[in-house]
Amino acid sequence: MTLYLKNANYLDAETLDIRNTHLAVEPGPRGGLAFCDSSPSDSELSAQDRMMDCRGRLVTRSFACGHHHIYSTLARGMPAPPRIPANFLEVLEYIWWRVDKRLDRDMIEASALAAALHMAKHGVTFCVDHHSSPYAIEGSLETIARAFEKIGLGHLLCCEISCRDGQGPMEAGLAETDAYLSSGCRGHVGLHASFTVDDDLLKRSVELARKHGTGLHVHVAEDLADQEHCLKTYGKRVIQRLHEFGALESPHTILGHCLFLDEQEKKLLRESPVWVVQNVESNQNNNVGATGYTGLTDNVMLGTDGMHSDMLRSAKAAYLVGQNTEGVSPDQMYARFRNVHRFIEAVDAEGDGANNLVILDYDSPTQITSANFSGHFIYGLESSHVLSVIAQGKMIVEERRITSVDEAEILAYARDQGLRLWQKLAEA
Repeated sequence: MTLYLKNANYLDAETLDIRNTHLAVEPGPRGGLAFCDSSPSDSELSAQDRMMDCRGRLVTRSFACGHHHIYSTLARGMPAPPRIPANFLEVLEYIWWRVDKRLDRDMIEASALAAALHMAKHGVTFCVDHHSSPYAIEGSLETIARAFEKIGLGHLLCCEISCRDGQGPMEAGLAETDAYLSSGCRGHVGLHASFTVDDDLLKRSVELARKHGTGLHVHVAEDLADQEHCLKTYGKRVIQRLHEFGALESPHTILGHCLFLDEQEKKLLRESPVWVVQNVESNQNNNVGATGYTGLTDNVMLGTDGMHSDMLRSAKAAYLVGQNTEGVSPDQMYARFRNVHRFIEAVDAEGDGANNLVILDYDSPTQITSANFSGHFIYGLESSHVLSVIAQGKMIVEERRITSVDEAEILAYARDQGLRLWQKLAEA
């Protein structure tokens, strides 16, 4: 089956060249995109082929998220914590660690389906997720993978492993990761952060990542407390500690946040192939501060950190905050927004090929050109302009409606599971 898009104003996501053309979208996780001088006639289409007229629409590569926590989807509107957190460590203790300890398989599935649905409707067709459910670990990654694939999203997954809940959940996290990656699925070895991971676990995690030809996915210096703990406990800073254990050797490795780094740490990052994920809205929400990423490494991409599933929103927030921290330009932020595709390609993951497209109903009152598109990207484009979405060659959103699943059914399921979670929190 081939999907044809005729009369498309196609924007090349890398060069920003814009041309009116006809497109043939190939199906499959590694499918491509062909440009046609003319669109096929009805008689030339097979029974499985489909033609869509994109006249007046802007068509470009769909979006991807470099760092998410999809389980947080069920946290919207949840009961207030037992006390108002006074700092970042208390945010973890009184909010997120209370949530993740009470997740079960149904809640995990519901949160994954709802998050994937929201991502799709916002033009996101690939997600790198960092999952945490310390008392419901077995089979959690497969559950998330199935949910994503039901909607039509590509993915790289991991489950968070740490020492914070004791030996049992830690060993279960290592076992789940090993089983998932051994099954042929792609992902990472997920760690929480330096301050919740001892030397033995860090060593075992690096070894596990090497075994499966992947890297770590870990939060780094999200708060100053992470550095303070590392200096007090190990006599070194977080990046130095990761470096000494070989955690910075893999181009698969993702370091989230990286707010509180000194010059030596930044030098180590520049000399390594790892990737850094910027999560501005989460940092502002947790009141941990902000930093500039220019010059840190060329490998900086954007994530949502579980705040929402809208990557256009994340890019705009990063740009606005970046005016104060690093004087970032619209061009620079657009490149950072698209860097996640470089990462996915570098690790040879499936599901983010040229056949992942977003069709935008963006009728600008001003001209759109290659030279000014980044300005439209920052100041014009919104997720409300996402009209249709193609993932791996299949239409998963058409005229702002999910086609792959029953949206109302998924949202009803998520609401039920959200209430179950909130009841557990109320009883704690």
